[in-house]
Order: sequence, then C-alpha cells, then structure tokens
Amino acid sequence: MSVAASSPEITPGPSETRRIVLLRHAKADWPDVSDHDRPLAERGRKDAPVAGRWLANTGIDPGLTLCSTAARTRETWKLVVHELPQRPKTVYEERLYEATLGDLLALLNETSDDVQDLLLVGHNPGMHALADALSGDAEGDALERMSRRGFPTAAIAVVGFNGSWKSVEHGVGKLLDYWAPHE
Repeated sequence: MSVAASSPEITPGPSETRRIVLLRHAKADWPDVSDHDRPLAERGRKDAPVAGRWLANTGIDPGLTLCSTAARTRETWKLVVHELPQRPKTVYEERLYEATLGDLLALLNETSDDVQDLLLVGHNPGMHALADALSGDAEGDALERMSRRGFPTAAIAVVGFNGSWKSVEHGVGKLLDYWAPHE
C-alpha cells in the first residue's frame, strides 16, 4: 500500500464548516501622507497584538490570510501574526484596499476549496458590511454586540458557513463570534 493511498488529502466537504475571519486594521495615525501610506497610531500598535492573542485563543488556524496592501493593514497583520501559533500563508491583495461589498464577495468566491479558514485583514466600511451581509444567523449575542459596537478598529468577526467558497453569498453564514478591543 502506498503512502498516498493510506493518507488521502482531506478537503472540507459541503457539510463541513468553513470560517471567514474578518479583521479591521488597528487604529491608524493621520500624518501628512497618502491614505494608503498611513501608519498605525500608538493605540493601534497596542491593540493589534491584543487582537492577535484573542484570535490565537479561539483555536482558529487560518490556512490563508489576504491582507490589504495599505501600510496600516500590513502593520496590523505584522503585530497580529506574532501572537499566532503559526504563520499562515499571506497574500497582500491590492483589491482589499477600498473594497466594496461586491469586491469582497468576489475575493471570497475566488478562494481555493483547499482553504478551510480564511482571514481577511482590511478596512471599513467593507469589513462590517461583509460581516453583516454574510451573517444570516448568529451564535449567542454576537450579532447584538456587533450591531451595538459597530466595527471599530482592530475588531474581529468570525463567520462560519457550509459549502464551497464559490457558494458564498448574502445570508449564507452564521456569525460565530465577534470581538472588539475595549469592550
């Protein structure tokens, strides 16, 4: 018996839950630079590692991270990833900067079905709009907390759904968790 035959690659089937982790960049500064080049503010440099520790404590192990190319998202991701047990493959995706809800859904639909858990590091209003659009249902008070708090800097929403990435559309998911610093 060959090794390949005894340990086939397992790809999540339609009944297995996939997760989308939506992370808004941490608090940015407003120096005299282009919006794309804005760095994190001091508060952002403090909140990003806290967000990383929260994510590490969830046990979610993203197979892929798509991160906006903006300076504040790259800096947020650099501080978050240091808190994770292992670094996922990271792709810096220009389309996440100033992405509309439609752009974000298109990115999700392009994701390989080999990826079970996907992390997006992006901006508002896109991250909040995507969390709202995907969440047809919610665990506990997660939706109420997200509605009350909005999607402040360094906030994280975890949305689960069953099926392929190509099937992601409005209302397909369940808001599994929501976290924001200073809650």
